[in-house]
Amino acid sequence: MSQEYYNNGKTELKKGRGKYNLSLILTVPCWVVLCFFAVQFLVFLISWLLGSLKVPLASINDTILNSVVLSLVYLATLVLVIFLPRLFKKLKKFNLKNADIGWNRLSKWSDILLAPASLIIYFILSALAIFVISKIFPGFDINQAQDVGFDNLNTRFDYILAFISLVVVAPLAEETLFRGYLYGKLKQHFPVWLVIVVVSLTFGALHGSWNVAIDTFVLSVVLCVLREMTGSLWAPALLHMAKNGLAFYFLFINPILLSRIGG
Repeated sequence: MSQEYYNNGKTELKKGRGKYNLSLILTVPCWVVLCFFAVQFLVFLISWLLGSLKVPLASINDTILNSVVLSLVYLATLVLVIFLPRLFKKLKKFNLKNADIGWNRLSKWSDILLAPASLIIYFILSALAIFVISKIFPGFDINQAQDVGFDNLNTRFDYILAFISLVVVAPLAEETLFRGYLYGKLKQHFPVWLVIVVVSLTFGALHGSWNVAIDTFVLSVVLCVLREMTGSLWAPALLHMAKNGLAFYFLFINPILLSRIGG
């Protein structure tokens, strides 16, 4: 990181004591979270309405239904977060140009090579963070599982759909939303270190249980560093896919191996 950028970051942070910048670092993450939960609430209302109309949702394959819902939630959230501010002047402060989101170039070999190296760094940092937290808080449950929404995978088609949803769709959408929009927007006004902390706290908080939140916070820090280093979302997206791919393998393909590793 250049000295000039560091100095600019310090200047922006000093300006952040003013009303506009201070509100920005609070309202932009809240805007992302609000859109995310608004879409989920809308999905709940639609499912309730369909249920009241006696539409036989229970007869639909669970994996197909979950995959469609997951994709629609991510798509609708991205549309609200990124495109709604371009339509309404009152939301103008949340607007961000496409070029600043991070999908501004094709992938390079360096992006592909950075992903596995960063995956190792992430595993080490995550293990250290959870170890330290478990020592500080002895009652901390490191084995609490995250509900990924796919419980009954029976056929090969079910596994393929779940894999696409969790290992491809989710990482691409989350990188666009967090390391793309949220990181890109805040970076215009605040120093990188503060942006990384805010983005990672927001990302971790949305992942539920404490052990998962800590793990995803660490993951987000590494993803943000990759975003800053490369100026693109390719390396973070590839790392995120690799991490979710390993999780998919241990959760659905070979859960016995995970239980043996865990003791």
